[in-house]
Amino acid sequence: MIRLLEIEYIKLWNNRASKALIISYFVLLSLIALISVIKLPIGEGVLLADMGIFNFPYIWHFNSWVAALFKLFLAIVIVSMMANEYSNKTIKQNLIDGLSKKEFILSKFITLVSFSLLSTLFVFIISLSLGFIFSNDTELSIVFRDLEYLLAFFIKLVGFFSFCLFLGIFVKRSAFALGFLILWLICEQVIYGIIGWQFSSWNTAQQIKNLLPLESMQNLIKEPSRRLDLVKAVGNQIGADISYDYAVHWYQLLIVLIWTAIFIYLSFLLLKRRDL
Repeated sequence: MIRLLEIEYIKLWNNRASKALIISYFVLLSLIALISVIKLPIGEGVLLADMGIFNFPYIWHFNSWVAALFKLFLAIVIVSMMANEYSNKTIKQNLIDGLSKKEFILSKFITLVSFSLLSTLFVFIISLSLGFIFSNDTELSIVFRDLEYLLAFFIKLVGFFSFCLFLGIFVKRSAFALGFLILWLICEQVIYGIIGWQFSSWNTAQQIKNLLPLESMQNLIKEPSRRLDLVKAVGNQIGADISYDYAVHWYQLLIVLIWTAIFIYLSFLLLKRRDL
């Protein structure tokens, strides 16, 4: 497995575009710290850090949600990785050199898992550092509460990158693969609308939509702003109901893991049946 991972990283690091995107991705993740100096135009100005976004344990939720917004950078790397395999004929050469198609898919899967793992570790270090700087409560029981958001972040990345890998193999061209990704996002919204209109039940439509790949990945880490004390206070003053379920549920993780297995298996089937 280490040999397969080394092969993939050599390919990526020798590609200037991939190298630039990977570096840009981790630089953007590190810039999460700059959110602390953003000042909101409230009164004389309120720093976002003073609103409690970097307090333990809320920081695990907030930083995981923000970091997930940058996943498209690595998604481009994943689909470009497959496009380059076809355009540079390296996939054919790898198979001639003795690499089986199963090992080829495994090498790609290991690569995207390593990207996800490194991203999760990076977010953990940044969050832990910012939390100890800005948090009002640094008791260990508080610090390490809600770490399930990091698990959700990791599984979300693995699932999303597996989908991108499948698209890269299916379409063969990175631009078309990313276009298909956007098209699928639109399709999920259309499916939701058709089911809700046809059966006059938007609750049923939402339940079915929650089973679709991109929506299920989106549901793993919900938008966290309504957990802030300031937002809750404002909501109570205006009489708005802002309560919602922001927890990470095991069945949501399971749905994404099932989709991940499906995408990897379909990627293998495509490669196995395709004439290279």
